Amino acid sequence: MEGGANEREIANGLVEKLHEAIKTSSVSSTTIDRMSDKAAEFGLSVDECRCDDQKKAAEKIVNDIQEQSDYKKQQLPLQGDNWKKLSQLQKEECRLKNCGDLGVEEYKCQLQEKEKQIKQEQRKCKLSEGMKTFIENLSTNDKKKRFFFLKWMKLKLDTKSRSKLSVLHNSFKQASKKRDAKQIAELNEMMLNSSLGTEHYMREMGLIYEFSFDSQERTASTSHLPGLAAEMLLDGYPLELLDGAASNIPQRWVTDVLMELYKKVGERSRLLVLTVLGVQSSGKSTLLNTMFGVQFPVSSGRCTRGAYMVFLPVGQDLKQELNYDFVVLIDTEGLKSPDLAQLEDRYEHDNQLATFVIGLSDVTIINIAMENATEMKDVLQITAHAFLRMKQIGKKPVCHFVHQNVAGVSAHSKCMTERQHLLDQLNEMTQIAAEMERQSSIKAFTDVLDYDIEKNNWNIPGLWHGTPPMAPVNTGYSEAVADFKKNLLESMKSDGGNDPAQIPQFLEGVKSLWKAVKYENFIFSFRNTLVAHAYNNLCKDFTQWEWEFRKEILSWQTEAEHLNQKC
Repeated sequence: MEGGANEREIANGLVEKLHEAIKTSSVSSTTIDRMSDKAAEFGLSVDECRCDDQKKAAEKIVNDIQEQSDYKKQQLPLQGDNWKKLSQLQKEECRLKNCGDLGVEEYKCQLQEKEKQIKQEQRKCKLSEGMKTFIENLSTNDKKKRFFFLKWMKLKLDTKSRSKLSVLHNSFKQASKKRDAKQIAELNEMMLNSSLGTEHYMREMGLIYEFSFDSQERTASTSHLPGLAAEMLLDGYPLELLDGAASNIPQRWVTDVLMELYKKVGERSRLLVLTVLGVQSSGKSTLLNTMFGVQFPVSSGRCTRGAYMVFLPVGQDLKQELNYDFVVLIDTEGLKSPDLAQLEDRYEHDNQLATFVIGLSDVTIINIAMENATEMKDVLQITAHAFLRMKQIGKKPVCHFVHQNVAGVSAHSKCMTERQHLLDQLNEMTQIAAEMERQSSIKAFTDVLDYDIEKNNWNIPGLWHGTPPMAPVNTGYSEAVADFKKNLLESMKSDGGNDPAQIPQFLEGVKSLWKAVKYENFIFSFRNTLVAHAYNNLCKDFTQWEWEFRKEILSWQTEAEHLNQKC
């Protein structure tokens, strides 16, 4: 290679030399899987050699998957259509939107009868071989074996999903070009059903316990499951708090798991609950992973569904200063998802999720991609409105705005006008909400959520230094996130007078908040407070018009009857 060659020429030259070496080499090619045997021969330590049983168990489960789109229905039946129907019936029993001409009690009895039938059908479902193998391998007392099994499960399932999803994505592209709406909808459903991960097996395990409570012969075989999930929580594995597919919480399962955790930590469980909210693909999971070293799944598109929580134990050196034993991280699915844009209840879904997780949290991080925060304005309005109705919970969460992909040195000062405009709008809408709820003491958004325009706004540069996939990670991203984390913990230290919730209080909050969300039949259906206020005024005017019309008709009828009598 000549001395004056540039980087591209050097790289091309290296590639050519490697090609020549491979062609002339007498060594036969092999796969990475087969290299483990060679590595062991040379005396290298190979994880696969220590977890052969776990690898075989994971392969057995995955090899039984013939058609992925039907596998969930056959092997994971409890999280299918019946679970979604049951979730809808429970909400309808609280809201009674489709009562029609039936009496309230009669309609409630019909709903309860349907719920009873669905629960009976769920209890009849037999434990599949795949779930038996999954639970058996998780039930080991050896944490390393459990770790290896879950790792192998993830690798094998991801490999299986990729091969299936790549074909479906190509079909979806062709259908999009033809604009075949029916085929597009079918392919969307197939892609959803073909997405299979360890979280689906964990969800099925929770529902097995949830529906086994009223079945005595199955209670004995499932009684150890909450303790198993509690151990996994302590080991850093996430627990699904809110099922995003059915928009429901298996309350008995979540309660028993966290109470088992409460016992295992000696009833010392002061919690700092931190939640991140934002639109889809804005980097919420990546932010939490970078801040706390956890491993929430990250991807483009609608990666996280529902809400997952992770318990992080606080080190001994920080326990006294922070006054907490655990930091609970809640990662949520992206709001304003394009997948849900065509649904009638898209506002209801986002508003319910936001209100629920903010109500549970001590600190809420509103994650914004780029500098514009107005896209979260509607959700925050509804959240503030909902908190006015649930003022009895006595909680005022701290709210931080994190603006991602903002690298300008002067961005914080230059965007001050925009942030002030956003706060003015939120204050105005909060006053309207307070007027609707007859709470004259509420004058501003900061009366509902603790937010300071100077201290609670953070600008973070982009994650990648260039264009992925070959781009290196931007060190400025990690530095900005670390600075944000440091200031966040410092503010928690200074708040020494707080009384942190223990796990029982946290569970009571989950129960009461979810009950409030299920019973809410008005405000969540609207895009923002302004639309809700307009609808409320329209209803008042319509009622007044209806009354005046009835009065006019009654007067005319009475006058006509008098005339007839005279005649």
